[in-house]
Amino acid sequence: MNPRLRLALCGVLLGGTIYGLWPRPVLRHPPGVLVAAEPEQHLIAGPPLPAPHGWTLSAAATYTIKARVLHTRRYWDDGSALVPYDVALGWGPMSDQAVLDRLKISQSTRFMFYRWADTPPIPGKEIGCHSSNNHLIAANPEVAAVIRKLRVGQIATLRGYLVNATGPDGGHWNTSLSRTDDGPGACELFYVESAQAEDDVI
Repeated sequence: MNPRLRLALCGVLLGGTIYGLWPRPVLRHPPGVLVAAEPEQHLIAGPPLPAPHGWTLSAAATYTIKARVLHTRRYWDDGSALVPYDVALGWGPMSDQAVLDRLKISQSTRFMFYRWADTPPIPGKEIGCHSSNNHLIAANPEVAAVIRKLRVGQIATLRGYLVNATGPDGGHWNTSLSRTDDGPGACELFYVESAQAEDDVI
């Protein structure tokens, strides 16, 4: 390959990588609860679901959530072949701009964290009961594209299954089936078959 063409191609690839990893602008809304409804879950004993790279998935519940995106994080750990993205979601008071303006939300080591400066804007229990950290498994490339482009502040609607996973090495990664738990095991392992994101914001 011509050296100049190779250099130009490398520049394009590097630029695309930087663009894909660069933090997207945070979207803001007027104060007030944007999503009042709770996530909808129905327990099932589902059939195995398709999974990549030697993983096996079994559905534990159908799951639908409409919520505000609080934070997103791309991982490159041992689980990233199955779950490249974690997305923190909030509903009820955790979809209210006035509440979120007083919280600092972050993600690390597959957990979501929140903190405040002086006093919490709402009781800590309400924060935990109206937000969740979701390990998202895209069912197809179209869903993967929506997940990859999610921005903080967007309203997203995701549908699919909460699943338990077994890795190629025999290790297990199980979903939470409660919105009120916390600590290790409290995150949702979410096989997403349908994903939509809204941009109706100021």
